[in-house]
Amino acid sequence: MAATVTYVIGHKNPDTDSVCSAIAYARLRYLQGVSNIEPARAGDLNRQTDYILETLGVSPPTLLADVYPRVRDVISDKLVTIPPDAPLSEALQLFHQHNIRLLPVVDATGAGEGMLVLKRLSDRFLVPSEVTSMRQVLTSPAALARALKAKVLHQVEEKEVAELDLYVGAMASSTFADKMADVDPRRTILITGDRENVQRLGVERGVRALIVTGDLPVASDLVELAREKGVTLLSTPYDTANSAWLARLSTPVAAVSDRDHQTVKPLERLDDLRLKLMHGGDPGVIVLDEDEKVIAVATKSNLLAPSRVQLVLVDHNELSQAVAGAEKVEIVEIVDHHRLGNPPTDQPIRFLNMPVGSTCSVVATQYRQCGREPDAETASLLLAGLLSDTVILRSPTTTDLDRELAVWLGQLSGRQPESFGRDIFAASSALRAYPTLRELLLADFKEYHGEQESFGVGQVEVVSFHEFQSLKEELGDELKKLRDERKLDMAALLVTDIVQETSLLLACGSRDLPFRIGYPQLEENLYELKGVLSRKKQLLPHLLKVFKG
Repeated sequence: MAATVTYVIGHKNPDTDSVCSAIAYARLRYLQGVSNIEPARAGDLNRQTDYILETLGVSPPTLLADVYPRVRDVISDKLVTIPPDAPLSEALQLFHQHNIRLLPVVDATGAGEGMLVLKRLSDRFLVPSEVTSMRQVLTSPAALARALKAKVLHQVEEKEVAELDLYVGAMASSTFADKMADVDPRRTILITGDRENVQRLGVERGVRALIVTGDLPVASDLVELAREKGVTLLSTPYDTANSAWLARLSTPVAAVSDRDHQTVKPLERLDDLRLKLMHGGDPGVIVLDEDEKVIAVATKSNLLAPSRVQLVLVDHNELSQAVAGAEKVEIVEIVDHHRLGNPPTDQPIRFLNMPVGSTCSVVATQYRQCGREPDAETASLLLAGLLSDTVILRSPTTTDLDRELAVWLGQLSGRQPESFGRDIFAASSALRAYPTLRELLLADFKEYHGEQESFGVGQVEVVSFHEFQSLKEELGDELKKLRDERKLDMAALLVTDIVQETSLLLACGSRDLPFRIGYPQLEENLYELKGVLSRKKQLLPHLLKVFKG
């Protein structure tokens, strides 16, 4: 089973603050002794973040499409298997030795040829039935020799498996001769000790196999007679009682294994495994790799294993914004600066939420509180995230603490905050830099779900509205599609001019939206938001009131 890993990860459609805070916080927690912790992201980098990481020479965090627990996360690498030609006696030994209930039958290449289920084998051998069927055994001469650890004195049709009848010659030869008169010798396995008359009678009748117990001597002329009659002749060290029991358990496992069974692949979700175990009749499922080789067994006990993935959420605390599958794993920390909308947790967790302009500001305070100064690279990341989210300290969300931290981080990084911020926004302000308009809308798109209505708002910063004016009709059409696809009551794009410190809102909603939204309408679907720079602190509270009312 893989070791537990903790991912520090921002929201879907990651922005600069979520990515930079994830990297910086993962570094801090590692310095504080948290092992197997690494930054991650829940989507592609936008142009601004890509520019920052490339400028600083920092590798992008691991991209996680989802964190759903998968079969590979809970299976053990301690696999017990059995070859198809092994006798059932060996299978029972493995069941007992390893305390398991299911045993894959695997050939020399690792390919599966079926599986053995302990309960079914128990029913087969321990539940009494008719006397005649109790003496029947499905076996072959080779399987008998292997189960009995026998010395082969002569062997015929060694691998041919057939249903044979088991007889023990523990009586006078005359009595035994009478019993043999009514049986088919070619379907008979005869077990006896040093009763030479019984041995000879069996060979002369042409039994399928004669087993001499106790490592007792066998006459050389009897061996020669066995060759003439086509009788398999075996000598075993076990006594007659144990030999009879082992002969019953000599059936090759391939002959009784279940071939019609369920399988899973390591990358299948744990939920899929749960369904197969609930609706299947087997105690477990065979796990196959991409080459169809058996690599593990998954049982219901595996479902109880703790997830190997833990999450530290940064720059968000709502599952609707989190990486897919976050609700299926353990969330151990949250570091944020947004409103509370977090899900309940089973255990107390570390929750850091501050009314500041960026999550990078929260992370920077943690460095200071624990007495650690971030190195120049980490300080640059924190400064970049802070400047991005506060629009170079111009957003109404900016606090005095943000301004103080910007100065501190500027000193540690050797960067002047104002010029660094302008470089950041200049590198990402071109609307046409996105491959498609859909990617532009989704680059920083967040959804909000209320009791009755839901909406989504993207945001993009520009240094002039000129380019936006030429794209607004196409953007409006794309917003309508996005609204319908995601079943939202409104889809909007907040376009913020960071030079003029004002915004335009392109919004597609219901027909009465112009009367409800409360902003001056410039033209169809376009509204003027003078002095609005912050989606979180200025636009979102207003829209939440609009959609509640």
